[in-house]
Amino acid sequence: MSASEVPAGTRLLVVDDEPAILDVLATSLQFLGYEVAQAETGRAALAAVRAHAPHLVLLDVMLPDIDGFEVVRRLRQAGSTTPVIFLTARESGQDIVGGLDLGADDYITKPFRLAEVAARVRAVLRRGESRAESRLLVCGDVEMNTETYEVRRAGVLVELSPTEYRLLHHLLLNRDRVLTHEQLLAHVWEFGEGDHGVVKTYISYLRRKLDALGPGLIETRRGVGYILRDQRTA
Repeated sequence: MSASEVPAGTRLLVVDDEPAILDVLATSLQFLGYEVAQAETGRAALAAVRAHAPHLVLLDVMLPDIDGFEVVRRLRQAGSTTPVIFLTARESGQDIVGGLDLGADDYITKPFRLAEVAARVRAVLRRGESRAESRLLVCGDVEMNTETYEVRRAGVLVELSPTEYRLLHHLLLNRDRVLTHEQLLAHVWEFGEGDHGVVKTYISYLRRKLDALGPGLIETRRGVGYILRDQRTA
C-alpha cells in the first residue's frame, strides 16, 4: 500500500519498550501515510489511546510495567473496541490464544518483516471498517461512537452530559434536517410539550463545546427549531 492509498487521518499507536523497534515501526508506518503515536509502557499506552483515539494499536506483549495482555483487558473493560495487533516473541499457542480471547484482533511474532506488519495492519483495518460504520454517527469532523458513548471533534474527546449526548445523538440521526422544538422535546426529554427555553439552553451548551474545536455546526431556524449540518458542504 502506498501513502496515497492510506485514508487521510488514519491513526496508529505503536507500543514497544525497545526504542529501535519502536523507531523502525513508527518511521515505516509514517512513510506509508499513517499518523503514528508512540508509547513505551502499558500505562502510557492506555493514556495514548484516550488522548489520540487511534484506529489501531500495535502492542508489544512484554512491557516493563503492565503487559500487553493487561492493557487489552483494561481497554475492553473500559468499553474500547479499538483493534489491537499483538507483537510477541512468545510462540506458545496458549499465549496466542489467550491474547486473542482477551479481545486482540491479530498477532505478529518477532522477528517480523515490515511488509508483514503493513499487510496485517491493512487487513485488520479493513475488517474494522464495517463495524465502525454501524457504530459511528458523523457530521463533518464530529464523530459519535454509540458503543463507547464517546464524542470527538477533529480527534479531540468532547465531554458531554447525558442530556447533551442525547440531544447531539438525535441531531446526528437527523443531520441536514430541521428539527422543531417539539420534536426535540419529545425525543430527547420524552415530552412533546414544554418550555422551548430548555432546548435553547442545551443547544447553547452543545455549541459552546463543539464550536470551541471548529466551525459552527448547529444552525437556528428562528421560530422553528435547529438543523445540524457540515458548513463545509452546505
